[in-house]
This record gives sequence, structure tokens and C-alpha cells, in this order.
Amino acid sequence: MDTTQLALLALLAGVIIGGSVSAVIVASLRARDRARAETSADIPDGVREVLHGMDDAAVVVDSSFTVRAASAAAVPFGLAEGTVLGTEELRSVVRRTRTSESAAEATLRLRRGAPPAEPRLVVIRASRISARLALLVLRDITERERVEQMRRDFVANTSHELKTPVGAVSLLAEAIESAADDPPQVRVFASRLTAEAARLSLLTSRIMNLSRLQAAEDLSADRTIAVDEILTAALEAHAIQAASAGVTVVRGGKRGLYVRGDAQILTEAVGNLISNAIAYSSQGGDVGVGVKLADGVVEIAVTDRGIGIAEGDQDRVFERFYRTDQARSRRTGGTGLGLAIVKHAVARHGGEVKLWSRPGRGSTFTIRLPAAAPPDDVPPAGKRGRKKLKKIAAQTAGSPAARDAGTPAARAAEKPAARAAENGVTQ
Repeated sequence: MDTTQLALLALLAGVIIGGSVSAVIVASLRARDRARAETSADIPDGVREVLHGMDDAAVVVDSSFTVRAASAAAVPFGLAEGTVLGTEELRSVVRRTRTSESAAEATLRLRRGAPPAEPRLVVIRASRISARLALLVLRDITERERVEQMRRDFVANTSHELKTPVGAVSLLAEAIESAADDPPQVRVFASRLTAEAARLSLLTSRIMNLSRLQAAEDLSADRTIAVDEILTAALEAHAIQAASAGVTVVRGGKRGLYVRGDAQILTEAVGNLISNAIAYSSQGGDVGVGVKLADGVVEIAVTDRGIGIAEGDQDRVFERFYRTDQARSRRTGGTGLGLAIVKHAVARHGGEVKLWSRPGRGSTFTIRLPAAAPPDDVPPAGKRGRKKLKKIAAQTAGSPAARDAGTPAARAAEKPAARAAENGVTQ
């Protein structure tokens, strides 16, 4: 082997050795960088920007359970940057991510805001970022669970309520068949059958109305409407009921006010309150319907005198199918849906319903709606206006004399109904 070959061989060996050493050095540097990255508590680039763009609450915590980065939605849960995870349940979720490569999930109740804020039902998903960092994403499912529970309760309650009139209709039909040879008994059973059929029709109609109010995302007939138009239609729709019960309905307060919304829905809501007041007034009693404007809000108050509502029941009278007086509800044929419809109808218009009541003194239900400016071309009262009011009244009438026993808008004893109507709101 000559000198040239030896030189080439030595050069090749040097290249191989040098390349090997370089590869070892590069591998060592990369391993060191990986180790530093895994043990570092520094937030990777872009993580904060991603967190700030999230709608859900999300935080990055280190091995000491300290929040290193947080989204804006996480702050109300007490998870601002620099704070420490306050509950053992949250820490347990973070620990599970360190012992497993997969994400950990848990459903917890966390308080959003300072006490007495209501604890929220939250689904937590934890993912491992590095050996020292973990990402927690919190999704508030309180409203979703509440709606689902309301749906289950609504289905169960509806099935229970429908079973009673359906069973009565079936039994009465059998009774009529068995008493075919006794005309007086047939007439009695037929009369009761008609009453049960009317009750069933009212119940199904109200269930459909309530479902429509809950399902609709916006109002189908949103326009500026006169409060006088709403009250006139509601009073006309229940004039026969008031006359049959011997109750005087007095309308007073401010006139010429306007709101935005659907005239038929609002007329039905006010009509439900008037019907309840009539049904729970004794013969010869008074019911006051008053209107006033306060701080840009139109208040429609319905007051009557009677048994009142116990304090423990006042928070529940707006629930579907809830009745404070079961015995009376059977006599009046109520459905327990009247105030639920009122609540959802008013909420759909951006308003609220308030209740004042004292047992033995009576109650005042007040609908509060944002006031609207009157339209530019206000039509004069005439035949066209009266026809329109009668049409709305005919659409909202159709319930029996006793509308809803589940919502006893009882009567206020200390102030006459006429005075309550003039003032708009009593007590």
C-alpha cells in the first residue's frame, strides 16, 4: 500500500470518527434541550394568545398547582394568574395527567364569583403540556343541565296531568254506554264529559303555547303596540268570566304608553293574570288593573283581594304545573301553566314579572316591560281599532271561567281595587 492510499484511508477514518463525535454531541445537545423543555416552567410561545381567544375558562398550571396563564373566563372561578388551585378535586385532575399520557376528565361543582354565588356544574378536561405544565379547560354546563332537567320534569308532569282528563273521558264514555237506557244519567255524564274534554283541550293548548314560547328564538310579530290595546283586548276576553263570577274589574293608571313585542302574546299574558284574579275573588269582589311608567319601564299591575300566597310558595308559583291549592284547582279546572306562560312571555319581551303577596291580605302581580316610543302615525280610535281589539280578544279568549288554579293571584284587602288600578302598583 503506497503513501497515497494510506493518506486517503487516514482521511476517511478521520471523517468517520469526526462525524460520529459530531452526531454524539448533537444528540447530547438535543437531549439536553428536551430535558430543559420538559422540566421548564416557562409557558410555550403562543399559549397565552390561544387562551385569551377562548370562550371557555382555561388555565395552564405548573407542578406546584400555580396558575401560570389563564383565559379571561377563568378569572370569575378564582383562577387568575399567580393563584393556586384552591380545591383538592382540581389538583387531583392535574395529578392524573402526570401519571398518564391521556387526558383526564372530571365533572365538579365550582363557585363562580364570591359567595353567595351559586356553584356551577363544570366539566374539566386536563391535558399534559410538559412534565411540569398542564392545561385545564373548564366548560360550564350548568344551564345545559338545567334545561335538560326542566325538559325531563316537563315531560313527566305533562304525562301525569294528561292522564287525569284522559282517564276521566274514558270512564265517562263507559258510564254513558252503560246508562244508555237512562236519559237523565246520560245527560249528567255527557255534561261531565264535555267539561273534561274542555279541560283537556285547555291543557293541550297551554302546553303548546308554553312550548312555543320556550322554543322561539325571537318574536314573530315584533312591533310597537299600545298598552291600552293590550289591556282592552285582555279585559274584553274575560268580561264574561267576570260577569259570571260577579266580580268588578277596574282599569286605571296612565294611558297612551307603548311597548315593543307581539300583541297576542302579551294580551294572553295579561289575560292570564286577570283570569286568575277573577277566579280567586269572591262574588262581589273587585279586581284592579293599573298601568304606570317608571324610569322608562311600563308596569302593568293586577291586584285582587283574597287568601294571598304563603312566602314559601311565592318562589314556585311560576313553575309549570305548580299549584298552591290543590283542592281549589280541582274545582276551578286550572292547569298550573298560566303563570309559567306569563313568565316566559314577559321574558321573551325583555321584561320581568314581580309578585307581592301576604296571606290573608292578597297579592299583586306586576309585569314590567321596557317602554317604547309611540309610532309616528298613531291611528285614531274607530271601527278599525275596535275590530282589531275584538280580534285579539277572540284569539286570547277560550279558556273556562277559572283559568289557572295553580297561580292564585289573590286579593289585596287594605286598598280597594279601584285605587290600586289608579296607582298602577299597590303596596
